[in-house]
Amino acid sequence: MVVWDRLRPHLSAQKYFECVHPDWFLFEYFPSYSPESNPGEQCWNQMKHVLMANDVATSVEQLREKVLKSARTINDDPKLLASFFHHVKLRL
Repeated sequence: MVVWDRLRPHLSAQKYFECVHPDWFLFEYFPSYSPESNPGEQCWNQMKHVLMANDVATSVEQLREKVLKSARTINDDPKLLASFFHHVKLRL
């Protein structure tokens, strides 16, 4: 099951996968605007307000590296990832 927002590229990707691999995925969407129900919002908040707080990037490349480093930090912590789902009351 893939759960995501209604961003236009996501809708396009869904159409593609439904044509190429119709039985591989079940697609579900969050309501139109529901950051309180989206664990991805918790992830971005952790990155912006904790892991990258007070960082000032001097170039796009430096910003990219900081974002990737923050994402790796989150990805390497299963308890933190699970907490994002717990916060929005979704079971893994």
